[in-house]
Amino acid sequence: MSVDCLGQHAVLSGRRFLYIVNLDAPFEGHRKISRQSKWDIGAVQWNPHDSFAHYFAASSNQRVDLYKWKDGSGEVGTTLQGHTRVISDLDWAVFEPDLLVTSSVDTYIYIWDIGASQVKWNKKNANCLATSHDGDVRIWDKRKPSTAVEYLAAHLSKIHGLDWHPDSEHILATSSQDNSVKFWDYRQPRKYLNILPCQVPVWKARYTPFSNGLVTVMVPQLRRENSLLLWNVFDLNTPVHTFVGHDDVVLEFQWRKQKEGSKDYQLVTWSRDQTLRMWRVDSQMQRLCANDILDGVDEFIESISLLPEPEKTLHTEDTDHQHNASHGEEEALKEDPPRNLLEERKSDQLGLPQTLQQEFSLINVQIRNVNVEMDAADRSCTVSVHCSNHRVKMLVKFPAQYPNNAAPSFQFINPTTITSTMKAKLLKVGVWVPKFSLFCIIV
Repeated sequence: MSVDCLGQHAVLSGRRFLYIVNLDAPFEGHRKISRQSKWDIGAVQWNPHDSFAHYFAASSNQRVDLYKWKDGSGEVGTTLQGHTRVISDLDWAVFEPDLLVTSSVDTYIYIWDIGASQVKWNKKNANCLATSHDGDVRIWDKRKPSTAVEYLAAHLSKIHGLDWHPDSEHILATSSQDNSVKFWDYRQPRKYLNILPCQVPVWKARYTPFSNGLVTVMVPQLRRENSLLLWNVFDLNTPVHTFVGHDDVVLEFQWRKQKEGSKDYQLVTWSRDQTLRMWRVDSQMQRLCANDILDGVDEFIESISLLPEPEKTLHTEDTDHQHNASHGEEEALKEDPPRNLLEERKSDQLGLPQTLQQEFSLINVQIRNVNVEMDAADRSCTVSVHCSNHRVKMLVKFPAQYPNNAAPSFQFINPTTITSTMKAKLLKVGVWVPKFSLFCIIV
């Protein structure tokens, strides 16, 4: 038997039923919750916290059932299993309403966190994972399990889903009952990077395996609204595609592994209408999720008119201790430039500035989401760019001979969230342009 912390109800345990007695009117009858088990209840206890007063735990053999009693009815919410022998006792934590401890004949003591409704491993960092607790998110390092390394007060309502960015270990997305999806860099927990406002609660939001896409499933207000939406995370004004076909709520969706040699992806969905559907996402649809700003680097590299290689070989150094060029970046820097020569581009240099100070004076510092800090005396500048859920911060230092066949050095510094591939592309632009006496900042 156990009495709740409000003094309103008592729970009595039996093999076939759990009986809930209203202590204010004990003779007016009682409610019961049926249970299917051949084992008797070993221990039962209400949660001692007012905000969780409608929860109680009951142990039976090797498992614990968590019950929710509300509005005169009760049901099993979660079953906790882990012990290998009979559970001898259980107890709720006095100071944290989400924690329950159990002891067993197997000589182990387990501490359970029942508040973690969602949990996801980081896709880039093997030691990092995230859990959701109502509207909050906790970031954990498995090497330091005693306490979370970061806390995010993410939403005002329950979080239904969270997902890590596939390319950045610090970025994650959360979807909530408060009709929104938020994007976070957990190194800056006080402010979200971006928000996707919706008209209804968001059941799930997950990144796509390609480019910068996100798929969301809403909690439908009407039975016919059972579509999945594909978004470009750099432009959240309207979805780029809607997957229409299910007749009932979409319960789950996942991506099928891309076949070798194929550029297409397949989205697999399962619905309450008892249908499993596969949706083809071709290259054209994937391009709808591309970031025009970053992807434009490829076009820029291809369009630059470069002269034949100068006799003098350039040696550039990336002094950043936080960013050492990977093999892929080194290959990008070694690639030969395009050989399509546009002579008129070379002639355009005649109107360009001849000194670093002149180049600094021509830089447009009024560009949205771009901040440039210039120091002509130190021959350096720091460029910061914030675009949706991506950040880039780069320190550029210019040698005395720049831009006459002398390249500056580039150093990525925190916070920078773009991939190594994109870093390599930016480095490639910075290295090749000054080889032909073009100014790398103003081009």
